[in-house]
Amino acid sequence: MSLEHVDVLIVGAGLSGIGAACHLQDECPDLTFAILEARGAVGGTWDLFRYPGIRSDSDMFTLGYRFRPWTQAKAIADGESIRSYIRDTARERGVDQAIRFHHRVVRAEWSGEQARWTVEAEVGAGETVRMTCSFLSMCSGYYRYDEGYTPDFPDVDRFRGQVVHPQYWPEDLDYDGKRVVVIGSGATAVTLVPAMAERAGHVTMLQRSPSYVASLPARDPLATMLRRRLPARVVYPLVRWKNVLVSMASFQLSRRRPALMKALLRRGAQRLLPEGYDVDTHCAPSYDPWDQRLCLVPDGDLFKAIRKGRASVVTDHVDRFTERGIRLASGEELEADVVVTATGLNLLAIGGMTLVVDGHEVDLSQTVSYKGMMLSGVPNFSLTLGYTNASWTLKADLVAHYVCRLLNHLRNQGYDVVTPVVPPEAESWDAVPLIDLESGYVLRSIHLLPRQGPAAPWRLHQSYPRDVRLMRRGRLEDEGVVFSRVTQAPGGSSRDADPSFA
Repeated sequence: MSLEHVDVLIVGAGLSGIGAACHLQDECPDLTFAILEARGAVGGTWDLFRYPGIRSDSDMFTLGYRFRPWTQAKAIADGESIRSYIRDTARERGVDQAIRFHHRVVRAEWSGEQARWTVEAEVGAGETVRMTCSFLSMCSGYYRYDEGYTPDFPDVDRFRGQVVHPQYWPEDLDYDGKRVVVIGSGATAVTLVPAMAERAGHVTMLQRSPSYVASLPARDPLATMLRRRLPARVVYPLVRWKNVLVSMASFQLSRRRPALMKALLRRGAQRLLPEGYDVDTHCAPSYDPWDQRLCLVPDGDLFKAIRKGRASVVTDHVDRFTERGIRLASGEELEADVVVTATGLNLLAIGGMTLVVDGHEVDLSQTVSYKGMMLSGVPNFSLTLGYTNASWTLKADLVAHYVCRLLNHLRNQGYDVVTPVVPPEAESWDAVPLIDLESGYVLRSIHLLPRQGPAAPWRLHQSYPRDVRLMRRGRLEDEGVVFSRVTQAPGGSSRDADPSFA
């Protein structure tokens, strides 16, 4: 019995997967594709997380798709608006018809003889389906959706209140007028604290060490001004590039003049906090800016909540939970009715699926990333990983476009297969991690991820303008990849069997 076959199989119906499908539809209209989504809705991360205040941690002019302008007034958007934006894009482009929900991909096997992947997905308790594709596009991100990270806090079961992880937010959680402690200092914590402070009696952010926090206008002033005079299709790319260049300048200043960037961020926080606030204890990390991701707060909402007395920050370590709250290493006890463990996420490369190439299981940690989007020794395969220092979608759009260029090149040149192949000297390369952050969620799992090489095309430079040149206009045939043809496969040539692809 033959399996259902598509030219391109996309895994994930979040921001990246929907964008990849739209690019395919526009740039490779003759190719067939399907989208497999483990959950029951479009949106990925933006559908999963429902905690109070959930919002983008970068502006929507860069988090939005290049091909579909963001037209709402707020540049820092809430989760529901982003979810609607993704859903509306899928519906307007018709790619929602290609989604198979509740299909969790667990295994993909490549056959060199047939030049195709056989993909296995779980669709229910003990039930699986299989289908084949000529190209496999992983757009599942790198977060583990079924499990967040929570440290092993001593005596947590003694606590009489409620403990909640943001990844599993209860719809009926009642915190009106209650004492809330949010453990953490990252993007989730700085989002939760001001949002919960609007209804809670008081919210305390308990952090082991501070993060860098910068205030950004919720509405982009340039966009607001230009929209009065110009159409959205003109405003969008102008503001998009302005924000790209500003974020690049901030990142480069952090790398080249970290002391100056520290001083600027400290001054910005001090200006928005109450007079005499202990900025050096609560707002001065020990690491340099962008060693970990910079946290953004729209219109300084976190600082406003602190200034109004509705929120506070405690910098200390958790010793253990008590019946009434949390005992700190200093001996102080924080009383609480609700504790939120905004302690991070777990990484899960390629959705946790098993990759097999011609009978050999792929060890991701032994692969080298090609242009930040393919893996050495893995044919006809791409993965989408966004920037760490800029918006995820900037890179996702480039990867989707590059995949379309590759697919058209395969077809036009009569190739069936494209495989990144590292040079012989790769064995002596230093192990450079694919994600260059020192955040806890990265350090816990970095040994499981692909590596980088010392230089292009094996090195990811975290530079959007540089990647625009490389991925939109750069050569497809270079020293990093091998293109090949499959002349004979069971039942005839692969090109005869799949004329739309090759």
